[in-house]
Amino acid sequence: MRTLLILLRKEFLLFSRDKFLPKIAFIFPCMVILIVPFATTMDVRHVAVAVVNHDPGTLSRKIMASMDASPYFTLTPVHSQPEALEMVKDGKADVILEIPSQFEKSLATGHPEAPHISANGVNGIKGMLGAQYVSTAAMQAIGSYMGMSGEGKVTVNYLYNPTLNYRDFMIPALMIMLLIMLCGFLPALNLVSEKETGTIEQINVTPVRTSVFVLSKVIPYWIIGLVVIGIAMVLAKIVYGLWPAGSLWAIFLATAIFILVMSGIGILIANMSATMSQSMFLTFFVVLVFVLMSGLITPVSSMPHWAQTITCAIPPRYYIDIIRALYLKGTSVAGLAPQYLALTAFAIVLNVLATLTYAKKK
Repeated sequence: MRTLLILLRKEFLLFSRDKFLPKIAFIFPCMVILIVPFATTMDVRHVAVAVVNHDPGTLSRKIMASMDASPYFTLTPVHSQPEALEMVKDGKADVILEIPSQFEKSLATGHPEAPHISANGVNGIKGMLGAQYVSTAAMQAIGSYMGMSGEGKVTVNYLYNPTLNYRDFMIPALMIMLLIMLCGFLPALNLVSEKETGTIEQINVTPVRTSVFVLSKVIPYWIIGLVVIGIAMVLAKIVYGLWPAGSLWAIFLATAIFILVMSGIGILIANMSATMSQSMFLTFFVVLVFVLMSGLITPVSSMPHWAQTITCAIPPRYYIDIIRALYLKGTSVAGLAPQYLALTAFAIVLNVLATLTYAKKK
């Protein structure tokens, strides 16, 4: 224990004297939580609509007026379909709404001719949601014009995120990315940097046990990871009003286990790397796999079955499930027991491998 405390003191002294690491550990997470949720969002709030109106009657004017009053739409009346297509091609319109001639009269005769909606599919999400917005707004205006009541209509209630705010979905993901970088790959870079400078040879010739040396390298980042998660949660509450629906101790328990997982991965990367460039390439590969295959950006359920099977071997998948369930749903630890057990198993296996693969003497 005395040896471990001495090595930990050495690590904290090196960390405090470094000009780069403290900024990465504390300033970078704050900037990520404060800036990224505003810049990275899939919410569609401004849809440019080119309207081709072949029936300048009362109903068509009512449709255009109701859409123009909404902050989600920017309407641009055009004279023809080719002109509207040219606007879409130039990026000046996202959706084309074409109101057919005799539209109002066709409704009165009982043989309605529906408006035609065309959406720009280059940006699939904006095109799909924009077309849905335009369709819903047009149908509401038509129903109001024809005096239809709301009785008998289907009502939709969104659970856990009633406003469908993408930030509520994104902020827990950002916290996960911070832990992956701080607790997984900073220890790896720290260990490899000692290999390059040759200072690790001074440790290799001492009777310090491998497990003690590895612990001295990762414990500071365990502490930093827990502190960063606490700071990120406080900032999310202050800036966005987002606070976990579940218990805090359950979040910190899952975070502590995930930090053990990532530190084990970081040490494994360092053990397989002789230079900083090698460790950075391995880090980039692992991060890319984690982001694309763990459900961080796209849900696992939407992947092919073979890809879903592969995600079972990716540790962040289980932590992502835990954090989002605790943050948005308030799920209990008992309800997330399989995810906790899977993370614990990964933590044990990876840290044992990290200790065994560290070659103290060559």
